[in-house]
Amino acid sequence: MTRPKLLTLILVLVMALTALVGVSSTTAQDQPLRITLVINGVLGDKSFFDSAQRGMDNLINDGYNIQVNTIELGIDPAGWESGLGDAMADVENYDVLIVGTFQMGEFLAKRVHLYPDKYFIFFDDAVPYDNPEFCVEGCKNVYSVLYAQNEGSFLAGVYAGAITTSGLEGTNPEAVIGAIGGQDIPVINDFVVGYEQGACLVNPNVQRIVQYAGGWNDPAKGKEIALAMYEQKADIVFQIAGGTGVGVFEAAQEQGRYAIGVDSDQALIIQDTDPDQAQHILTSMLKNVDNSLYRAIDLFLKGELVFGQAEVLGIAEGGVGLAQNDIYFDNTPENILDLIDAVTEAVLNGEITINTVFEDRLDLGYNLAEVGLPCSEMPATDFDPSEYLK
Repeated sequence: MTRPKLLTLILVLVMALTALVGVSSTTAQDQPLRITLVINGVLGDKSFFDSAQRGMDNLINDGYNIQVNTIELGIDPAGWESGLGDAMADVENYDVLIVGTFQMGEFLAKRVHLYPDKYFIFFDDAVPYDNPEFCVEGCKNVYSVLYAQNEGSFLAGVYAGAITTSGLEGTNPEAVIGAIGGQDIPVINDFVVGYEQGACLVNPNVQRIVQYAGGWNDPAKGKEIALAMYEQKADIVFQIAGGTGVGVFEAAQEQGRYAIGVDSDQALIIQDTDPDQAQHILTSMLKNVDNSLYRAIDLFLKGELVFGQAEVLGIAEGGVGLAQNDIYFDNTPENILDLIDAVTEAVLNGEITINTVFEDRLDLGYNLAEVGLPCSEMPATDFDPSEYLK
């Protein structure tokens, strides 16, 4: 079953933190651009880091003249700073170095002035451009790309809040949804506040169960937490826990309940190996790391990527959204499909103010909130979902 998607709109949300400096590729036209991708973890999570690698693979598959060396630093944080330092010092083997996640920002920032002829792309957070303790020379050779995960998770919350009382096979009459975060940290809580707000929009009486696994590579823990949530009558659980979240899918399959994936279209990723389990992942909140890195390298090669600043990509820019595949269309009632389209349009038109945990994003039009905010305290909106939920 197919359904036309809303057109991706324009306007890039930019945080102009320093002077904007355009650059061009440092390699001769007939020489490949040498890229080092540093992963502070391991590939195989079927979500965040795999998405970053997929962006590189897609560039190669599309014929870009690049060479990519991916370095996996492993799951022990003790080795991340030294591993990044070693990769940065290997100046003979890269022109652009890419690394992500908030844990790596200061490690990167305090070294980039040592390599003024190299360029750095930092994803999922921004280096502290205005802090000279770390950005000695303003990190003028660093481009940061962030994602409005609160926007995409808002849509996921609308979806979960509607599904839990939809009568879909496997759901119960109680309005209960769950969310499992890898850690209790700001970026994960930004997912959670958007998710909770979306659910409250469609059902002010929805019960929201939120728990943190304490790590990113423990599927057994993810399964244990998800099973407990399903026991508490949650119909659908949003996994925001990387590899730990794989266990959520196992639990959903065993209990005949549902899950929402994260970062990548996780149903499609596992569909070939476990089609039954994939049917229980109704959608995924896409944080399109792959698209953003592809876009960044494309702009770099054109001499159009602007360094010394951070950029936030939301729904309008295709940075985040919901996966819309055959599983989504085949299992989602028509009225909820219409609801998601209408809510997306309302967000793009500025009719809905979405919550965030980041104070420095309030100038982008968001509302500051904390996890667990009562539905009665969510931002007011004229958008009425009731016509879609009759």
